[in-house]
Amino acid sequence: MAFKINVSDKGKTAKFETESEELIDRTIGDKIHGKDVSSDLEGYELEITGTSDKAGFPGLKQVLGSALKRVLLKRGIGMHDNRKGVILRKTVRGNVISAEIVQINMKVTKEGHKKFSEFVKKEEKAEEKKE
Repeated sequence: MAFKINVSDKGKTAKFETESEELIDRTIGDKIHGKDVSSDLEGYELEITGTSDKAGFPGLKQVLGSALKRVLLKRGIGMHDNRKGVILRKTVRGNVISAEIVQINMKVTKEGHKKFSEFVKKEEKAEEKKE
């Protein structure tokens, strides 16, 4: 089970993939060490901001556990209907990372030894080679 991880800092995003077991049973809002994600992120401190499972259901911080649940939602995460006053029951995943999670979103809270812009430049070069 590989996790696709998006790490953002000041509007720039770097993508990583990892099969680290360190991320399982962590919750949205937890802070982790960057080396748990990738050896390149040594010295970084990251905060988990959101998740998405294999079917595309988002993880909500307010929903406890790792199971799918149907909750009433207003505007915001997991709700695409932006009409004023609309409340719908939608399926979401809980806030605990499990084996069903595919994508994890994180933000940088403390920068490490390498500058974050180096990771973004590597990604841009890889995309140019694909084209």
